[in-house]
Amino acid sequence: MHRTVGCAHDGGPEYARTRTPAPAQEGAWQEGSWRFAAPATDASVPRLRHAVRDLLARQPTHVPDETLQGVLLILSELVTNAVRHAALLSPTIGVEIALGGGLLRVAVEDGHPYRPKALAAEPAGDHTGGRGLLLVKALTAEAGGVCDVEQTGAGGKVIWAALPLAAA
Repeated sequence: MHRTVGCAHDGGPEYARTRTPAPAQEGAWQEGSWRFAAPATDASVPRLRHAVRDLLARQPTHVPDETLQGVLLILSELVTNAVRHAALLSPTIGVEIALGGGLLRVAVEDGHPYRPKALAAEPAGDHTGGRGLLLVKALTAEAGGVCDVEQTGAGGKVIWAALPLAAA
C-alpha cells in the first residue's frame, strides 16, 4: 500500500507509507516503513524532525527515549547536510523511517552525486566542516548501530543509520 498521508503545499513534509505493517500484538514489534519528501530548505530540518517524532510517537512499537533522541539528532544532521550541500542539484530530499527486525532505521536521500568521506575516515584536524557526519557516526556506534552511504540508481545518494531497539 502506498498512500500519501500529508501534503506539501505549505512547504512542509509529505509522507507516504511504503509498506503495510503487520498487525500489532501485545509485546510484538510493529514493523513499517514511511517515506517523507520535503524541499531542500532550512525550514525542512525542524519540520521533518517534528514529523518523524510525531510519527514514531503514534506507533505501537516502543522506541526508547534515548534511541528516539539519537535518531532525531541524526535525522537533523543528515537533513541539514542535504540542504547545505545538495540543494542545488536536489531541490527535494527524501527521508525514510523504517521499523523492523528490532531496528529503527533513518535514511536521507538527495540527488547530489558527492559521497561524503566523513563516514569512512576522520577528516584532517584543521578541517572545519563535516563534523555533523562524524556526530552521526559516533551516535550510531554508541547505540550499537551501523551507518553508511549508498549511491542511488539515479546518481544521488542515501545516507542511513540503523539503531537497535532494546526490548522494553
